[in-house]
Amino acid sequence: MDRQEIEQHAGVIENFLEGLPEKMFHLGIRVVLAALAFLIGMQVIKLIRHILKKALNRSRVDESAVSFIDSFIKFGMYFVLVLTIASSLGVDAASILAILGSASVAIGLAVQGSLSNLTGGVLLLILHPFAPGDYIKDGAGNEGTVESIDVFYTHLVTPDHKSIVLPNGNLANGTITNFTKCPARRIDIQVGISYKDDIKRAKEVLLKLMQDDLAVLKDEDVRVFVDGLGESSVVLNLRCWTLQGDFWETKWRLTEETKYALDQAGVSIPYPQVDVHLEQG
Repeated sequence: MDRQEIEQHAGVIENFLEGLPEKMFHLGIRVVLAALAFLIGMQVIKLIRHILKKALNRSRVDESAVSFIDSFIKFGMYFVLVLTIASSLGVDAASILAILGSASVAIGLAVQGSLSNLTGGVLLLILHPFAPGDYIKDGAGNEGTVESIDVFYTHLVTPDHKSIVLPNGNLANGTITNFTKCPARRIDIQVGISYKDDIKRAKEVLLKLMQDDLAVLKDEDVRVFVDGLGESSVVLNLRCWTLQGDFWETKWRLTEETKYALDQAGVSIPYPQVDVHLEQG
């Protein structure tokens, strides 16, 4: 390398160093402005979501649909915000979209579970098998009250206040039991009486017990019937209907009062008996 080339390289480095502070200053300003834009964008997104939720609630849109739409709009607006800020920093938005497009297959394979959950959330929103406030049970045995339905997951709260997060994809493709979809729910209580006792008398006592209970729906089927002949007792079944909100209290109360009513009527509830035969050798 001759003297002239060395001087040229030295001049280039010198020019770069001279312009570096100015470039750093401009870059710092752009970073600060980008941070401010992000903070302002966050507040704008919150405001838009708040206005949208109020509008949807005034339109009496289902609460599960409101939660789903809010989550979807949130993710979408944050994506647009980040893309806009990246463009302002000199990143070519078209290049970003081209890279995302070319990597869509790989991304799809990597997040296929999330895409399945997203599709499941859409199906749950359209088919509407349950709504926030409903008590459900899925095919895996998870059960609780639906707290919210988000884009990817459904949140349940169990009776003992445990939180369960279920993927929407599994719910959409599995079995769902909704215990609160219908306004009334049937109560079945089984009790065994001795073979020596009067079945008709026991049925009359238990039928009157249900008819006198204020929570039992009188316009629905109320009956007592023999449900089986056990090894040590005749199994009677008490069947009646009550409102969803009264189900557990009514069932617990009737179960306890069944014992008192049978005792008062002189009808016995036998213990399981096992006959043991001993052979002498």
